[in-house]
Amino acid sequence: MEILEQIQRFRPWNAQEAQDRIELLRRLSSGEKLYTRDNTSAHLTASAWVVSPDRRQILLAYHNLYDSWAWLGGHADGERDLLSVALREVQEESGLKDVQPVSPEIYSLEILTVDGHEKRGAYVSSHLHLNVTFLLEADPKRPVRCKPDENSRVGWFNLAEGVAASSEPWFRERIYSKLNAKLTAFPPVPQFEA
Repeated sequence: MEILEQIQRFRPWNAQEAQDRIELLRRLSSGEKLYTRDNTSAHLTASAWVVSPDRRQILLAYHNLYDSWAWLGGHADGERDLLSVALREVQEESGLKDVQPVSPEIYSLEILTVDGHEKRGAYVSSHLHLNVTFLLEADPKRPVRCKPDENSRVGWFNLAEGVAASSEPWFRERIYSKLNAKLTAFPPVPQFEA
């Protein structure tokens, strides 16, 4: 399904999602090329809020660029299936292979500012990430590893500790806290001991 249709169906949880949804729909409907980084002012990205089956833990990576613990995700880079992008990015950034969507639907929407920075020896101007977040699930007992060109550590945190671990106030207060609060709509998966 096209991302435009998914965003049209998406029901915002708060004012931030409502406003960002309006802008995402406007940009996608305008015909602006958003699926690649060729659009240097704004492009589509997909993030993942990776939770344990009991919904008590979240997976974060210590991102080198932002010098902070953060969610996992990345650029669409031409891919139109943003759920696939989120799944791929989690696998690449954490080494986890058994990651599943809790739902195929969009979990959250965000328009994120990215300050200008150096990447692989080239300057990247400040721009926007038009971000779609998916809720994914993985087993915290599975081994994880970092991806040295992007992050230096990967780890599981309880919900509150994960939010507190971020050194980015706006993400802590506006994004990660929201993502945790929205988990109440997705009850834990019962765990049966063998």
